[in-house]
Amino acid sequence: MKNKILRKSSIGMAIAACMLLGASIYPVQASSLMDRVEAMTEEETDQDYSEDTNAPRTRSNHLNFGNVGIKKISNNECYVEGRTQAYHDCDKLYLDLSLEQKSNGSYSTYKSWSYTGLNNSNLNKAFNVLVPKNHYYRVRGYHAAQDSGVKESTTTLTKGIWIGN
Repeated sequence: MKNKILRKSSIGMAIAACMLLGASIYPVQASSLMDRVEAMTEEETDQDYSEDTNAPRTRSNHLNFGNVGIKKISNNECYVEGRTQAYHDCDKLYLDLSLEQKSNGSYSTYKSWSYTGLNNSNLNKAFNVLVPKNHYYRVRGYHAAQDSGVKESTTTLTKGIWIGN
């Protein structure tokens, strides 16, 4: 009986030793959240899309609102969109878009585009952008409407979204 108990104990210890050795042989891979180089702050979201809409701070006669958005397409591509909307046809509309990349804890301009529209009430732009992966990206917008020499403007800023693994 003693031999039977010793044999079961020995087998149990051998299995435990094999499991311990086997676990140390295989590398452990971190989850995709742990692979992120940049830490997520209040300036970022864990969603694949972010947008912002803003109107002028004071009552305006020309500019209604501005809107920007960013969406993850793949681990190295994003979709950028922007819109300047006026109440009526204006002499000139402005839409400036800046794609910003977070690196070493702060954002800086990665690419930027400027558009103008004449004698119109809205100006829309949307396009895909290839970007280096494993960074947060956000879109900053400047929106303005000018009519009869009066220019009204506002700014927009999305939260950063993760583009990468």
